[in-house]
Amino acid sequence: MPDVGRAQPPRVREVHGGKSEGVSQGEVLPGAAPLVEGRPSLPRLREAAAGCRRCHLWERGTQTVFGEGRARASVLLVGEQPGNEEDLAGRPFVGPAGRVLDEGLDAAGIDRAQAYVTNAVKHFKWEPRGKRRIHQKPNWTEMTACRPWLEAELAVVKPEIVVALGATAAQTLLGRSFRVTKQRGVVVESELHPRVVATVHPSSILRAPDADARRAALEDFVADLRVVAGLLR
Repeated sequence: MPDVGRAQPPRVREVHGGKSEGVSQGEVLPGAAPLVEGRPSLPRLREAAAGCRRCHLWERGTQTVFGEGRARASVLLVGEQPGNEEDLAGRPFVGPAGRVLDEGLDAAGIDRAQAYVTNAVKHFKWEPRGKRRIHQKPNWTEMTACRPWLEAELAVVKPEIVVALGATAAQTLLGRSFRVTKQRGVVVESELHPRVVATVHPSSILRAPDADARRAALEDFVADLRVVAGLLR
């Protein structure tokens, strides 16, 4: 990884409706997509993303929740968006869904410490319900606005396999017509990466109606992750 203290500032281009406009070297505008030339680092991308204003969700979220993990991880896992606990902690998958993810990865023989974990949308989208903040699904505009950050993470990490956790992540990577229920656990090519495996989001397991349903859902989740583990051997 480059020496962040001595490295030259990244070259960043702002994206407007799919077209890129030049930004002077070292200038990171609010909402700038990190289409970075040279050898960017995750710390520099994380710093730039902290000031992202590409969509309105920054007004709701406590902070940008960027990805974390190894800079050259073999597996990059993409979820939907940070939840309430992630929004407060500033880290991805540290709440209940994160614990299910850890359980699934462990059962499949994948070490989370050797992976990189992020989300398709980097701010928490929520609505108030009493004193609680209730998750709302990101829309396509919000997903598209945040996609350049994911592209930048993929460019830096260069994983062997990308795992899409749930519909939002899968559609960000594989298009709006992709259905996890029909193509889960198989290797699919994306314009962002040649090998993507989609599965359910861990939070869906928590929403299962009873213990037996949760157990079956976790088993299916682990089976999908074992496909990923098999590709790494």
